[in-house]
Order: sequence, then structure tokens, then C-alpha cells
Amino acid sequence: MTLALIATMIATAYGLACWLLPFGTCRACRGAGARPHRLTGRLRPCRRCRSSGMRLRVGRAVWNHAARIHRDATTTRHGREGGQP
Repeated sequence: MTLALIATMIATAYGLACWLLPFGTCRACRGAGARPHRLTGRLRPCRRCRSSGMRLRVGRAVWNHAARIHRDATTTRHGREGGQP
């Protein structure tokens, strides 16, 4: 297989994963939602995932941002509100 085909397959698989499973495990707490404190060893809530153990994948965040830009650029504000933009 050529390098371009392999890269396309990997990108397609990652895109499919971002679509089907938008959240992945938090790398900081490894999905536990808590991390041990450095000095005391007591479990503290993970600040990165806000104690959920899951974080939005980078590819899904990029997709959401692009979709928001597209939606804001193509929708009109003259809908039901009737106001001027």
C-alpha cells in the first residue's frame, strides 16, 4: 500500500471515531476523574476533565469549531425575530 492510502485510512478511522465516540478518556487522570496529590497522596478532583474522566477529542473539537463557523456564516438573522443584524 502506498503512504497516501495508509494516511487516508488512518484519517478516515480517526474521523469515524470522533463521530461515533466524541469523548475519550482523560490522559491526566487516566479516566478515573481524580488524581493523587503530590505531597499528601490524597485523591483530588481532576481539573482537566472536571472529574468526569472524559475529554472531548481534538478532532471533534476542531469539527465542532468548523461547524459553528459554517453555521454562523450561512444562517440569517431575519428569521422569526424579524430584527436587523
